[in-house]
Amino acid sequence: MKQSNSNLDSQKNRDTNQENSNNTSQSNFIRQAIDEDLTNNRFDGRVHTRFPPEPSGYLHIGHAKAICISFGIAEDYNGLYNLRFDDSNPITEESEYVEAIKRDVHWLGFDWKEREYYASDYFETLYEYAAKLIEKGKAFVCDLTPDEMKTYRGTLVTPGKDSPYRNRTTEENLTLFQGMRDGEFPDGSRTLRAKIDMSSPNLNMRDPVMYRVLRSHHYRHGDNWCIYPTYDFTHGQSDSIEGVTHSLCDVQFEDHRPLYDWFLESLEIYQPRQIEFARLNLTYTVLGKRKLKILVEDSHVNGWDDPRLPTLAGMRRRGYTPEAIRDFCNRIGVSKADNLIELGQLEYSIRNDLNLRAPRVMAVLNPVKVIIDNYPEKQVEMLDAENNPEDESAGTREIPFSREIYIERDDFMEDPPRKFYRLAPGREVRLKHAYYITCQDVIKDDQTGEIVEIHCTYDPDTKGGWSDDGRRVQGTLHWVSVDQAVDAEVRLYDTLFTEREPENAAEGTDWIQFLNPNSLEILENCKVEPGLLNSESESRYQFLRTGYFCVDSDSTPDKLVFNRTVPLRDSWAKMQKG
Repeated sequence: MKQSNSNLDSQKNRDTNQENSNNTSQSNFIRQAIDEDLTNNRFDGRVHTRFPPEPSGYLHIGHAKAICISFGIAEDYNGLYNLRFDDSNPITEESEYVEAIKRDVHWLGFDWKEREYYASDYFETLYEYAAKLIEKGKAFVCDLTPDEMKTYRGTLVTPGKDSPYRNRTTEENLTLFQGMRDGEFPDGSRTLRAKIDMSSPNLNMRDPVMYRVLRSHHYRHGDNWCIYPTYDFTHGQSDSIEGVTHSLCDVQFEDHRPLYDWFLESLEIYQPRQIEFARLNLTYTVLGKRKLKILVEDSHVNGWDDPRLPTLAGMRRRGYTPEAIRDFCNRIGVSKADNLIELGQLEYSIRNDLNLRAPRVMAVLNPVKVIIDNYPEKQVEMLDAENNPEDESAGTREIPFSREIYIERDDFMEDPPRKFYRLAPGREVRLKHAYYITCQDVIKDDQTGEIVEIHCTYDPDTKGGWSDDGRRVQGTLHWVSVDQAVDAEVRLYDTLFTEREPENAAEGTDWIQFLNPNSLEILENCKVEPGLLNSESESRYQFLRTGYFCVDSDSTPDKLVFNRTVPLRDSWAKMQKG
């Protein structure tokens, strides 16, 4: 652990940290605890946090909250933060997950620089720590089977009882522990357990397992080890080794804190301060890693980056921005108590961010052809269109206009209701950035009765979509020129689940049954303006009057593919009332 070189350096760090803390707009119990530690010089004026994911899956929005808390606080206090992979379970861990996690954390906007660590790098040190506890009479090798251990453990209302192997001598325990490492015993036949208190009201303190015999290939260490430390024995010591000052973690680990403290105190090594906060719960979503893995491995979704998933990879593909996710995580705040966050709050952050940055373009998702009979044939006129009214620096672009255009099929009705302000027989509407047009006639398919052409006339004196004579129209439509239109596939996403709290389904209910069969709708005959032809993957746009969309990685030079990121307006309030 690195300490300041002088009292002067320590005082300088404290002053800088306190200044950053005072400038932070959002205070909470974590910041208050850090302020207290800085005032008391508990860690020599240092603030050093970490994010310790297990590389057994992709990161999701809940992890984003944890990252923003741990890394964001360190940045606010001018401190340091580590990215550490708690990789002590070789059965579930893969290099693919390590790379995905690093990619997502960087995408969120955090740079851990050279402070990338792996708990597996501490295996030798952890082994030595375990031997030290044996020598101090605080750990023993146990031969109980998992079922026997469960029976001996007791319950919340009944105390446990000591293992019959608890009183082995120090020499015998050291020999057996070395034998475990040397591969002398079958998998699961022996464990190393801490010797604490089988009558403790905290089940975690009832002689917990520290090591188990497990012959499994580790993605970084191969077959060098046949025993692996448990998460509880690895976590606190890893923080200590790295000099972390504040271990910020999920409130589910609050009951584990006495155990972490016991290990550190018994080993007589540096002890960080652990502070817990409530995990993120989001409506119409599951965030449990095991459940997400089931969705992926059982092909309920198309991989970890499916835009319907709450994984950061999926959200990125859907078009969410890291700035919006960080805004969402900051707005929902930090608490100790569990609470359920409405999905609409996340969409609010996304919509606000994209409103400021996304270029406006025109796309017709369900096209019907409009022929402007009095517009010159074969003429193509280039019209000016603003790119983003929220950003003057975004400038303008030119879009082609011609005699034949596409409009949305839903923007026309032959017999409209009273408050329908779009195109109808004899009615005049504005074409965005173009002209006023009036519907004169409709051509239908003789067999199906479907409208195939709408014939209109235009007013050449309304160029730009405005009239000098003061007449006003109520409807404004978006459109795309037929000859210059680019074909596109558009994927419309709904929630992955129909149940508001799928993870809290009634006992015995399979949460899979709440999967939404309409979570994805694919529109294959869409038309977009030609300026989008060479759009790069992850480019984000506002399709006028429709929503925010993102270019998908499935796009090819021959076919653009767009994912709908979020509708233009919040639909969740209406859903809740319904």
